[in-house]
Amino acid sequence: MLRALDADARVAKVDFVPSEASLRVFAEEMQLSGRNALAEKLLGPGHSSPSKIVQHAEADIGASIASGSTPCDGMIVLPCTMGTLAGISNGMASNLIERAADVCLKERRRLILCVRETPFNRIHLRNMQLASDAGATIFPVMPTLYNLPRDTTQMARQFVTACWPTSACPSPARTNGSPIRSARPSARLPKASVRRPAWAVAP
Repeated sequence: MLRALDADARVAKVDFVPSEASLRVFAEEMQLSGRNALAEKLLGPGHSSPSKIVQHAEADIGASIASGSTPCDGMIVLPCTMGTLAGISNGMASNLIERAADVCLKERRRLILCVRETPFNRIHLRNMQLASDAGATIFPVMPTLYNLPRDTTQMARQFVTACWPTSACPSPARTNGSPIRSARPSARLPKASVRRPAWAVAP
């Protein structure tokens, strides 16, 4: 997702909020240790410096995206754990991810929750219903097989391609999605979104 956002010229800014739990996952599963320059590490070699990606600490509740007065067209929580879902759906706002998501809901901005868990219990389902009723889009992390993916990397790319139109910013690989955040004027986008394109992403 970060690579897609970084490469898309229509996206002017990305606020990246890695959770504390994600830092452990990155270290154990991807051998990426430390929080410094994490975006550059995730983008990998061969990618330009992510000048438009601004990283925030999960505990930094004073960050710009914690305020509704900061222009932002939407937020994607990928992946969204059941703990984060519970915090968002119940308005806890106990960290920057939950607070930024809460801001998106109260300001009627797009919020995409890529939930990951199986099987779901009744609490999970109830929290997804609460979040959906509040205006969030529930977009489960589900790989596709109909496109005959060669490996898990292709599965991940296909998921991003499928998720992209939901964010209202058409994927370069697909044209059947409806546009959220674009740097070019569009009749389908609010004027504020056209003037101040930005996205918040939280793993």
